[in-house]
Amino acid sequence: MRSGRVLLNGRRVRPAEVVRTGDLIEYELPEVEFVEARPEAIPLSVVYDDADLVVVDKPAGMVVHPSAGHYSGTLVHALLGLGGAWSTIGGAARPGIVHRLDKGTSGLILAARTDLAHRSLAAQLADRTMSRTYLAVVRGGLAVEQVVEGAIGRHPRDRLRMAIVEGGRPARTRIKPVERRGGHTLVECDLETGRTHQIRVHLAALGHPVAGDGVYGRRQPGDPARPMLHAHRLRFRHPRSGAAMNFETPPPEDFVAFWEALR
Repeated sequence: MRSGRVLLNGRRVRPAEVVRTGDLIEYELPEVEFVEARPEAIPLSVVYDDADLVVVDKPAGMVVHPSAGHYSGTLVHALLGLGGAWSTIGGAARPGIVHRLDKGTSGLILAARTDLAHRSLAAQLADRTMSRTYLAVVRGGLAVEQVVEGAIGRHPRDRLRMAIVEGGRPARTRIKPVERRGGHTLVECDLETGRTHQIRVHLAALGHPVAGDGVYGRRQPGDPARPMLHAHRLRFRHPRSGAAMNFETPPPEDFVAFWEALR
C-alpha cells in the first residue's frame, strides 16, 4: 500500500482505509526477494560453544534472523561470522535458529550447529523439558505468584500485535514477584509454552505491562527505551550426550540502571 501497489476504486490507499461492499481492490505483487544470509563480523557474547550448539547472550536491539527491513546485522549474520556448520532445518534465512527472542529482549538464546541437535532441542521445547526463565520489570505492585493461562493469536484489529483470543494457541506463563520498588515490580517469568510475545501479552492482560513496552502498554515519562525483559536462565539436555546444561546471565546495564533508579 505504501509503495502504491494497491488501488481502491482506481486510487491509491492508506493502510487504514475503510473497505465497503462493492469496492474494487486492485493490487500488484512485488517481486519476490530471496534472502540468503552471509557471514558478518559482529561481536557476540558467546556463553557456550561446541560441535552441536551455541548459547549466546543476545544484546537488546539485535534482530534474530533476516526479515523485511533487516537484511544485515542480525544474530544469524553474527552466528555465520563465528564459522563452522549450522543446522539447515530453519531454511536459508534462519540457519541454526531454534527459538527466537524479540528485538528488544536481551539474554540467552540457543542455536544448533547440526540438524540432529536442532531436532532434539526443538523436541525439548515442544515437550517443555527445556526451561526458560525471564526477568522483567513491570508496572504496578504484583504481589503473589500466579500462573497465567490464555490462548494467544493475532490481535483481531492489529495484525502486528498478539492478544489473548478465542481459538489461539494455548499459552501458560508462571509469574513470580521478586521485589517491589517505585511503583514497579521485578518478576521472574517461567515459560511453560513459547508463543510469540507470550510474556508481554500475559503480563499486560494482568494489568502489569512490561516497563518500556509501547506495544502492549502505554508509554510513560521516564520509561526505558525498550521493554525491560531479559532471558535470564536456560536449562536443557545436551542433544548428543544427554547431560544437563544450565546457563544464567545477569541483566544488561540498561536494565540494572532502570531498576536501580526506582529506589
